[in-house]
Amino acid sequence: MTRRVLPPVSRWTAGGSHLTVRGRALFVRQDGPPDGRPVTLIHGFPSSSHDWAAVVPALAAAGNRVTTLDLLGFGASEKPRDHRYSVLEQASLIEEVWSVLGVDHTALVAHDYGVSVAQELLARDPSRITRMAWLNGGLYPDLHRPVRIQRLLHGPFGPVLARLTTQRRFMSSLRRVLGRNVAAEDLRDLWWSLKDRDGHRLAPRLLRYIDERREHAERWVGALETYRGPALFLWGPADPISGAHVLERIRRRLPGATVVALDGPPPVGHYPQIEHPTAVAQALTAFLDG
Repeated sequence: MTRRVLPPVSRWTAGGSHLTVRGRALFVRQDGPPDGRPVTLIHGFPSSSHDWAAVVPALAAAGNRVTTLDLLGFGASEKPRDHRYSVLEQASLIEEVWSVLGVDHTALVAHDYGVSVAQELLARDPSRITRMAWLNGGLYPDLHRPVRIQRLLHGPFGPVLARLTTQRRFMSSLRRVLGRNVAAEDLRDLWWSLKDRDGHRLAPRLLRYIDERREHAERWVGALETYRGPALFLWGPADPISGAHVLERIRRRLPGATVVALDGPPPVGHYPQIEHPTAVAQALTAFLDG
């Protein structure tokens, strides 16, 4: 039987609080010494900061001041129903969170949807980001391969399909992008974090990021490829969405970056921080320590 790696989502959220920025309530938590090296973790779609719960203790124990948050529309953060969600707004909200928390310069770690938010933050002010770590995400829009359920949710019948989404369907879809077995308890917690306050119905609105990636492709790819700070690509090659095919371009375009391919056996898929948290924690700890 596969053992769970994440703490219960209720325990994770109990360790944080809500900040109101720009009139929106966001779930935020900080771990590690108050005077530690600042690092901010940005989660992906359709989950929450709970994704990072298995690696945060190691980062905090290594002397990092770890900031995690649930983006607007995700997890324990506010989920406005008729809102026009935007990657640009998510980046602005993170900047406001940094301001409230007194975070000036920070390392940044991003996964999936979060890589687009990180690319926007880099485009705005790369000097603020001390080092950058990327986990599986659509860094290059032309290489992004959304799975069938994402394409359907992003289409004209997305709102209807979102309402019909169940735990069983969610877990089945998630398993298709994983390279390793993940405990059913962990997948159920991801579902409950999504379903909280009918958040699963927001998927068609949140998936607008697929269009934004194409719209801002030149700016975001430019921010990625011109960043001069230390960069780490910590990647699950078995990911059908943003896997080994993305690594090929990263190695070609960014030869000075550090690449860690979690190729197993068995190889890791779309969620490295859940599928192989020990390897992710070790790689991130070494990278953040310089």
